[in-house]
Amino acid sequence: MVPFAAMPRTAALVALCLVLAPVAELRAAASAPLWGERGMVASSVGPAAEAGREILARGGNAVDAAIAMGFAAGVAHQFSSGLGGGGFVVGVLASGERFALDARETAPASATAAMYLRPDGSLECDASRVGGLAIGVPGLVQGFKALHERHGSLPWPELVEPAIRLSEQGVEVGPYHRRILQFALPRVKDRFSETLRIQYAEGAVPPLGWKLVQPDHARTLRTIARRGARALTEGPLADAIVKAAQEHGGILTLEDLQTYRVVWREPVHGTYRGHTIVSMPPPSSGGVHLVQMLNTLEPYDLGALELNSSDYVHLVAEAMKLAFADRAAHLGDPDFHPVPVAWLTSKSYGLELAERLRPRPFWRRAPWAWGRPQLLEVKRPPAPPPDDAGTSHISVMDAQGNAVALTQTVNTLFGSGITVPGTGVVLNNEMDDFATSPNQPNLWGLVGNQANAIAPGKRPLSSMTPTVVMRDGRPWIAIGSPMGPLIITTVLQTLLNVIDFDLDVQAAVAAPRFHHQWQPDRLRMEPEHPRDVLERLRAMGHPVETSGFRFGAAAAVLHDPETGLFWGAGDPRRDARAATP
Repeated sequence: MVPFAAMPRTAALVALCLVLAPVAELRAAASAPLWGERGMVASSVGPAAEAGREILARGGNAVDAAIAMGFAAGVAHQFSSGLGGGGFVVGVLASGERFALDARETAPASATAAMYLRPDGSLECDASRVGGLAIGVPGLVQGFKALHERHGSLPWPELVEPAIRLSEQGVEVGPYHRRILQFALPRVKDRFSETLRIQYAEGAVPPLGWKLVQPDHARTLRTIARRGARALTEGPLADAIVKAAQEHGGILTLEDLQTYRVVWREPVHGTYRGHTIVSMPPPSSGGVHLVQMLNTLEPYDLGALELNSSDYVHLVAEAMKLAFADRAAHLGDPDFHPVPVAWLTSKSYGLELAERLRPRPFWRRAPWAWGRPQLLEVKRPPAPPPDDAGTSHISVMDAQGNAVALTQTVNTLFGSGITVPGTGVVLNNEMDDFATSPNQPNLWGLVGNQANAIAPGKRPLSSMTPTVVMRDGRPWIAIGSPMGPLIITTVLQTLLNVIDFDLDVQAAVAAPRFHHQWQPDRLRMEPEHPRDVLERLRAMGHPVETSGFRFGAAAAVLHDPETGLFWGAGDPRRDARAATP
């Protein structure tokens, strides 16, 4: 098929990720990506980068470094990920092997589709978000151990060691960390005394530079270093997790912990302008819809448009809208619901969607719409399901040619709010990622359908999008981001910035972003977008919304095959960081 011409040029989310730098500073940060010769790590959690650098310097591979960074991220930012949560890992190894590891939390055996409904059929919203009933069976440690057993090289205890030191020596609270603590304090202080005791300074938001020291967490990590995943399935730690959940009204049992299993899955594959995309399959929606949007946009010459111009934003936002509508109709846990991955990620379906983005001739449109591109009217069953928010991402490449992308989560900030006494473990609230009731909005304004309904042992749908992009058969980019449904569009735009606009990896990560998720029907724009672009988009008919909070926190690593250098980028929207051995 002949490529389509580019579009003509005539033409309330929770404030989780506040940016501290103005636009000029963002652009300055984008001018200098970190480079190295022996590998590179990047994380949305700055202190975790040092753990990865240390492991690579010791001779560990990318898998080793990612595991160490995952443990460290769960120490530094307990509000976003940790031992009481879950995650996804995508890897491409120097041997050519590609893998996807699913360590997503599952619904307890006693969970039911109606567990959050009152007798009158109305929804008890807080029960799926706060307290014991919100807790899914955690899988992160089991995932790390399975990953290490199959692909690790250094001894397991060495990978836990940096996180133990970080717990004992403390993490300095920076501006972003402090803002999160300010935001979370009202939720924590009245109900969760153990979380308040550990994470706050005598019950108050700590000053900048205050050190978060976690001796209980260090002891837990030492147990995990000694016993591996068994520490969470039998013994005092497992008993304490179950006791804390049940004391807060939960249904988690020791049997739930003991019967949890990680799943090795086939990654989602796609291509875009000669590059191979390797990403996370369901129960994540991220890989499917990343590939779908790239297929939809590939027939267009995006590089002929100015980056983040009104015509560019219009075209990409319409592709986002189509993908999120499909997400609502088709995505769920593939072990419980047939997900048409092959069809959604096919080039033929992408071309079909691309055709829909072409504006109809003016004589087939209303006169008042002749001067602007046509906006899509997308009809689907209920809107996208609930999603993850309190999340961290890690990207790693080593000098041997291995690449790993790891995204981990406890869902919303501090998960269920519960810290297991004496352990330092924050328990997730992943049950809110299920469709707890048809058409009932979650924290992100998203609602769900039967494909993502609660069932025992089922994994809730996610947007986490750990991704490795290959060029000439070798890993080229490892990337991912936190922040619920904005993860998918953050990864999409960062890749478009590199591939279509030839930005270096730091500039690609720092560039202003936008987001459309079909429902609610709003085109959300970061405040750095020029006023004339916003006005032009409104004239096109887009319901534009600007906000003071920023979208995602991409962490990206790129290997330049011509020079052999590695380039790393941490997103200036958070205290993200890259590091090299």
